Amino acid sequence: MDQAAKGATALEAGKFAEAIKLYSAAIAVNPNAVDYYIKRSTALQRSSPPDYSAALNDAEHAIILAIKRARKELIAQAQLRRAIVLFGLERYADTEFVLGIVKRLDPKDKLLAIWEMKLAPKLRDLPADDLRAKRTVEEIPSPQQPTQSTQPESKSSTLQTPQAEQKDSQAHAPAAKIRHDWYQSSDTVYFTLLAKGVPNDQAQVEISEQSISISFPTITGATFEYTLDPLFAFISPASSSYNITPSKVELTLKKSFPGQKWPSLDGSATDAAPITSSSTQNPVRQPVVSDKPPSYPSSSKHGPKDWDHDDTFDVDSDDEGDDINKFFKHLYKGADPDVRRAMVKSYQESNGTALSTNWGEVGKGQVETLPPEGMEAKKWNE
Repeated sequence: MDQAAKGATALEAGKFAEAIKLYSAAIAVNPNAVDYYIKRSTALQRSSPPDYSAALNDAEHAIILAIKRARKELIAQAQLRRAIVLFGLERYADTEFVLGIVKRLDPKDKLLAIWEMKLAPKLRDLPADDLRAKRTVEEIPSPQQPTQSTQPESKSSTLQTPQAEQKDSQAHAPAAKIRHDWYQSSDTVYFTLLAKGVPNDQAQVEISEQSISISFPTITGATFEYTLDPLFAFISPASSSYNITPSKVELTLKKSFPGQKWPSLDGSATDAAPITSSSTQNPVRQPVVSDKPPSYPSSSKHGPKDWDHDDTFDVDSDDEGDDINKFFKHLYKGADPDVRRAMVKSYQESNGTALSTNWGEVGKGQVETLPPEGMEAKKWNE
């Protein structure tokens, strides 16, 4: 019996610590198995005490992997797991939002009605100004590496009482283990600082037109500080926001110039030509745009493929198909040129088994076929 099968047996028997170890071993062998993250998330949440931070992290990582595989049923399962963890964290508005995603993807899910019934009285009894009634999540989570703590954590969230927040502040990560990541859409930059146990009452986040700054005390007693000044281009502080969770600090930065692609976060690290903001008369860096679309290496006898012109995700088509097709067409329609090229190339070259929005990776070479778990990819005549 392999590690995943043993993990499933342990999970069913209520041996959650054992299930976590077994699924962690299975993930080490197959880090792209969506089901393994969903099952480990379940075990983490059911542990005593539950580790909600790691459980949510696994559920969100499962969503990202499921979207890459373009598997509607896996996306629905991962989103439902995410909703259940959010409910445990008492983030009820977030739970309602994610259950809505599940309902759109799989309205016949048997567990959906149960969780909607559990959620209804919680939302009904919340005061209007309660933080638990405020939605803070997006449909697609910020990309991050899955983490798993060796010791289960107590229940924690950004909506805890001050006493619970004070307890969590004693377990935040040392500065050496704090990492950051970012990605962007046409009008927004999403920045994530991966840091465990950031104390809400002691953290300081500042967002200005050309800079961001984050600071909080670390476990060693020192102060961790992250400052980026200047940013690549101007942002709108009034339309931007931040959120502190048990495992990260997330910043949602609204671009002052929607449609402008940022090649980097750091404005001092690029040689791109500046443009001028009409409102501030300060320079904003702008990538050089060519009228001629780029050409990409190809071994095809027909020459390089033009990934800028393809009807794989035809946004002008009236027949949008099922909900998941609508979702991908909506994603494609609002994406910048690099994201569009990445989606078309990854989907076509993987024979419809993978979908990526990262042109930096996809543009390097052929995208391999990723068959569903337990199946093998074969050519037509094999």
